[in-house]
Amino acid sequence: MNRPAGPLFARGEKAAMVAADLIRRCGEGGITYGYLLLYIALSSGQIFFNKWVLSSKQINFPYPVALTLLHMLFSSVLCFLLTKVFKIIKIEGGIYSEIYITSVMPIGAMFAMTLWLGNSAYLYISVAFAQMLKATMPVAVFFLGAAVGLEAFSCRMFTIMSVISVGVVVASYGEISISWIGVVYQMGGVVGEALRLIFIEIFVKKKGVRLNSISMMYYVSPCSALCLFVPWIFLEKPKMDSSGPWNFPPIILGLNCLCTFALNLSVFLVISRTSALTIRVAGVVRDWVVVLLSALIFSDSKLTIINLIGYGIAISGIVAYNNHKLKNEASEIKSVVNVDTDDQGKSQDDQAALIPLKENT
Repeated sequence: MNRPAGPLFARGEKAAMVAADLIRRCGEGGITYGYLLLYIALSSGQIFFNKWVLSSKQINFPYPVALTLLHMLFSSVLCFLLTKVFKIIKIEGGIYSEIYITSVMPIGAMFAMTLWLGNSAYLYISVAFAQMLKATMPVAVFFLGAAVGLEAFSCRMFTIMSVISVGVVVASYGEISISWIGVVYQMGGVVGEALRLIFIEIFVKKKGVRLNSISMMYYVSPCSALCLFVPWIFLEKPKMDSSGPWNFPPIILGLNCLCTFALNLSVFLVISRTSALTIRVAGVVRDWVVVLLSALIFSDSKLTIINLIGYGIAISGIVAYNNHKLKNEASEIKSVVNVDTDDQGKSQDDQAALIPLKENT
């Protein structure tokens, strides 16, 4: 007598569904890890690309302001084409003239300052040492944020800032040759980036506006280009004119601009599929990749044991800082979710606008 096939068929169907779900999750995980690897590769590669363009005697383009200006102009045009002409990516609205003047323009100005000074530093110091100096970013963000009331002093934060500072001092002590001009440029870029992050936090928390990275680039790039155009006219254009006809390689400069835009797009893809923790961890991995590979690629990057020990100390402080910030962000999100439902004065859109924007690194 034959047994009924119903239960057996049900078990087979359930197993097939489990297998299909497992394959789907593996596929999504593979895509996510692919985006992370793409971000790390593009971020590291862009740093090396910029260093090579600015310092290579074959290309002969030692103009950091001009290079950064090209990046912003290229991003502005490409963002316009993708969002307004081809409409591949949707731009988030809510940016009015008052918000643009009081929030977007300061962010654009600080972004221009960060890129200008950071790229200028590559003319004087090695990529590895520049990356070590960038480890002071959390220190600058914390103290400037505390000055405007966005950060609160605590023993834990003071300890984290001290660890990072000691690590950078040790790494600097191990540097074989230091150009103080390059140090000033790089630290100026760190201050500019810290101010940009603070302006973004004010933009999100106090103005209640949330933008993804592509939308932010769409609004910020033209402003940054305008801010860079003025110093380029007075500082670098005369040098470019005096050096003879402009015979710069357009293909290499175009590829450099395209890589910059691809990097910003990869940040958008990573954040859209992961979390702030993932992008911060990827940023730490990227920093180590840049420091170690730069010693193999560029002759001016010579690492010492003291360099690596100091940078390792600073990175441990950065990891603790990121963990502390993420816990604070999680508690803020939880407080928004648990808002009293009897408060009818706020709509769901208003509450969502209070959720902090995921920070790009």
